[in-house]
Amino acid sequence: MDESLRAQIDLYLPRLDALIRRGGQLRDPLAADPSSKPDLIANRVWQQDVGVAVNELSGGSKAHWLARAFSEAFLLRSSGGTVVQDAEPAEIVGRLVDVLKQAVASLAQLGDAPDGALTAAASVGAPAPRRFDFVHNGELRPVLEQAYADSRRALDEGHYDEALLTACGILEAIVTDALEHQGLVALDNSSRPAGNLSDWTFETRLAVAEKSGLIRGGCARLPPVARAYRKSDANSGAGNGPSEAAVISERDARVVGQVLRVVMRDLDPGR
Repeated sequence: MDESLRAQIDLYLPRLDALIRRGGQLRDPLAADPSSKPDLIANRVWQQDVGVAVNELSGGSKAHWLARAFSEAFLLRSSGGTVVQDAEPAEIVGRLVDVLKQAVASLAQLGDAPDGALTAAASVGAPAPRRFDFVHNGELRPVLEQAYADSRRALDEGHYDEALLTACGILEAIVTDALEHQGLVALDNSSRPAGNLSDWTFETRLAVAEKSGLIRGGCARLPPVARAYRKSDANSGAGNGPSEAAVISERDARVVGQVLRVVMRDLDPGR
């Protein structure tokens, strides 16, 4: 089997399994109380994560069977097949879990296919790798791709400290790359601070990038623990995550991941 395809399959299977588990934990509470605000918020976040995975696996094509199944999961049909209204939240969760299980089965089948079938299968439905082609430093791109995959995996496995710190590192790296490519002279009108870019704080780099028009206002959503991520990283022990003074919640980690994707789109409008 092609090693890159094998790596993609190995990356997505645990991610899909984690999404399935989260869906199972959401379904019963929503069935008991469909109006529960905390459960509805958690459900919305989960659906967004499912949508991201589906979009990557379908290569961004809405015509792909997985993308169609995802969209149809939100619809309630009459016995005649016409759409009558939105389905109940718990019902949608159950349908999306079924969609995820279909994706797992498809990937597992792809992994078991003979080598001759892999090329054809990959051309219509293999997971699309995350690319950082917009990054000007070519040596940095594969490092960022691996870090992005590691951050997503950590998030799905509940390692929120690792997910957030890695995502912040990626965010700082791509913004710094954009600032370096723009050149400090061109940043004069953005109220840039004195000194070398390498001496700027994380927040300063974000602020200058925003003022210079490289990115928009998505970073305003970053939680305080993300803005102080360098300190959190320095205070953490090897492999032990940030100190107790910098508690990282699931919500914090997911918000940072969302902000990262927004900034990636800002820096690469053609995505």
